[in-house]
Amino acid sequence: MKWTEFKGHQPDLAKLGEERFDKTGLVLLATLRKDGWPRVSPVEHIFAGDELYLGMMWQSRKALDLLRDPRCSLHNAVSDTAGGQGEFKVYGKAVEVKDPSERSRFSDACFEKMKLRPEELGSYHLFSVDVSSAAAATLHQGQWVHDIWRSRVND
Repeated sequence: MKWTEFKGHQPDLAKLGEERFDKTGLVLLATLRKDGWPRVSPVEHIFAGDELYLGMMWQSRKALDLLRDPRCSLHNAVSDTAGGQGEFKVYGKAVEVKDPSERSRFSDACFEKMKLRPEELGSYHLFSVDVSSAAAATLHQGQWVHDIWRSRVND
């Protein structure tokens, strides 16, 4: 489901995810390599319109992974061993975005966030994330609190 649909079902969890993803501006993307092994790569994300977008360099390994097998996971960047910042994860499928108006919306959002339009750098891959589940772990008074959501649709 689109990010805004997920947000409609789980507004607090989605808000927490947006805050954690936006804190560093990078998320860790897990994909599956051609040989079946996992690949973890940093990637910039953009929330725009109804979607959670991932833009990638043309023909990058992570983009090729997603074109071959769209299953993916996103995790916020964690920068300390105590993990006090908490964790947020999204599981889903990457959907290649080819529609010119949608790509334009992404480009406008990139310019607003980074003062850069991706097309100025050349060709690029663009994906939206079809969210199937999400989870957060938050340290509260010395105890980990977990919040887990799964769509009713089994992928």
